[in-house]
Amino acid sequence: MFDEIDSIPIPRYWMRHMASVPKGFLRYRVLELLNERPLSGSEIMQEIEKQTNSLWKPSPGSIYPLLAWLQDNECIRESPSEESGIKRYTLTDKGKQLLEEQRRIRAQLGGKGKFFTPPFFSVMWCNLPLEKAVELRKASIRLLEAFTSIGISLEGKFSEQVFEETLKVINEAASKFEEINKRWREVKHNE
Repeated sequence: MFDEIDSIPIPRYWMRHMASVPKGFLRYRVLELLNERPLSGSEIMQEIEKQTNSLWKPSPGSIYPLLAWLQDNECIRESPSEESGIKRYTLTDKGKQLLEEQRRIRAQLGGKGKFFTPPFFSVMWCNLPLEKAVELRKASIRLLEAFTSIGISLEGKFSEQVFEETLKVINEAASKFEEINKRWREVKHNE
């Protein structure tokens, strides 16, 4: 159903804190943006905010140290700018190599699109063996596709029965996940 799962809307609570954003995501996203065209730090923040439908805007305290690190490591360089006082950056060959490496990692974890996947479907699970992470991602995508398909069907013609059945399945699944998490926390606590 989806060519790019990364284009789905992201619930606001997933993006409230940087901890919700998978580690390495910001660097990857900045590299992707600078691969498209030269941008300044503020333009990068605005572009990410725009692409997340205003759900997340990285702070200057995240962007500018990252840009300095990328520049120190010769992954980006200042691009000539006709506007006084504006520093725009572009990728170097080393930066393009880093971007390709990041893309390979995402591909191994099952990432297809250029943007963000919600944490449940993302690299949050990267401490799993690769084959388990891929298996979980495939199952998660299947679940998301089925759920989205029902939503699209309900937009076309609302059915109280389909809505109630869907709500029941979601609540049952949430309860089971909560039970699994509770048992796991108890096991960890007793270790």
